[in-house]
Amino acid sequence: MKRLIPYALLIFALMLVACEPQSIVQRGGGTDSDWLVTVSRVPAGETARVTRIIDGDTIDVEMNGQTYRVRYIGMDTPERNERCFREATDANRVLVEGQTIRMERDVSETDRFGRLLRYIYVGDVFVNATLVRQGYAEVRRYHPDVREHDDFMRWRREAAANNRNCHATGVFR
Repeated sequence: MKRLIPYALLIFALMLVACEPQSIVQRGGGTDSDWLVTVSRVPAGETARVTRIIDGDTIDVEMNGQTYRVRYIGMDTPERNERCFREATDANRVLVEGQTIRMERDVSETDRFGRLLRYIYVGDVFVNATLVRQGYAEVRRYHPDVREHDDFMRWRREAAANNRNCHATGVFR
């Protein structure tokens, strides 16, 4: 039951975001919903609907009648055979499942596997950064897509210093 409480709070916070996007502030409290990273202006980009959660950093979306696989830029979450895989996947699910999202490209269109590379937003919540700040994702620098790297590193240091979520498992070195 204790494991479900942070997810319930995160769902509640996302419902608030949907109703009043500017009402969520970045706080430093003790639940995942307190560590949402919000933006004052959602960048222009593509709009899509999330149809499937693959893992903590990959989703399938429907856009213009087609399905695309999308890999989040600048971060990496535990793989299926690693500790914290389920928790990171569930955190991603809570943030984006069934949502209409805004996707923003950095430099590259796709990775070597043909997945779209994007920054993801639900309302004014910056999903990539939120997963890092909550401690479900580690920062990765994949050139040339590094525009948000410095901010991601700041959120990573905060999550590691507070031993949040996957950091507590030792999965991130």
